[in-house]
Amino acid sequence: MITIFFKGLGLIGSSLAQAIRLAHPKIEILASDPQAGTTAYALDHGIIDQATIGFDQVERADLIVLASPVSQIEADLKALAKLNLKPGVIITDVGSTKSTVIKAAQPLLAQGVAFVGGHPMAGSHKSGVQAGRPDLFENAFYFQIPNGHLKATKQIQDLFSATHVKWLTVTPQEHDQIVSQISHLPHIIAAALVNQTNQRFKTQPLGMRLAAGGFKSVTRIAAADPTMWTAILQANGSIIRQQLTGFIDQLHQIDQAIGAGDQTAIHQFFNQAKVSREKLNQPARAPFYDLFLNLSDEVGAIAKVTHLLANHHLSLINIQLLEVRDEIDGILQLTFRTAAEVKTAATVLAPHYEIIDRGD
Repeated sequence: MITIFFKGLGLIGSSLAQAIRLAHPKIEILASDPQAGTTAYALDHGIIDQATIGFDQVERADLIVLASPVSQIEADLKALAKLNLKPGVIITDVGSTKSTVIKAAQPLLAQGVAFVGGHPMAGSHKSGVQAGRPDLFENAFYFQIPNGHLKATKQIQDLFSATHVKWLTVTPQEHDQIVSQISHLPHIIAAALVNQTNQRFKTQPLGMRLAAGGFKSVTRIAAADPTMWTAILQANGSIIRQQLTGFIDQLHQIDQAIGAGDQTAIHQFFNQAKVSREKLNQPARAPFYDLFLNLSDEVGAIAKVTHLLANHHLSLINIQLLEVRDEIDGILQLTFRTAAEVKTAATVLAPHYEIIDRGD
């Protein structure tokens, strides 16, 4: 029997454990977490088979998954290098930065232990074991840094098969540059916008109550786990600071354009962003295809849409509300696998809803 040991059982760890359980019900899953209630919940809900403390019984593991904040992952890698692990054991992590993690894994790699760095590009503004679900990673990109251990890399992919992710092999440097720009920087911006808006409306509570629609869409990720993001910024600080400088420069440029009344520069600022943003909907992104429609704010509105699609045997890859505002229509994004499905869906839905855009 294969035994998998999880160190950390929050959103990512519990979601991976559930996905493994889904595809491999006979695998034994052990886990430890600093929050006693976390492992108790996981036991009660059949996510794990046994709860441990720290690295107790880790020597039984065929695969060790480190799913804590980055700073803890680094400490755990150093601790594992001093333990008597099972011969042939594979170790992986799910940390949001990779250069410092790979550095911390060097003592293990020097011993010949198969360490494969990993990072699933999926998550939620919710956190904790209760937020975990086996389909969290579906169609998401999952970075891997094999460190020369190609067989172990493939074994991890097989064990995680129920996640239905898209695997990408990169170097630690490539990973940290990419993720810093498309994940770390946006989280900082979202948090800063929420903090600045809260400060602005400190004496006008109504302002924060009215903040909805686009504001909620832009700032949703600001509700992420502060402990995790503190560790990420510490681990990837130099790259993040470089990209923050570039973002501040952009803000400075638009500030100057507004001050100078430069209509051309202001228009160019928004037009460039519009063109670049629309490219995200093109086939090179997934290849998936999007359909956007107005959706009234009423009970069962989404169910009516999915029912219509199901009646015509149309399968959704993803569904997302881009705006939710009281008494105002929202924008529903429907994602399909092919352009033909988008065309059919538009035909089916057009008599009932206003189609905003067909992303094919």
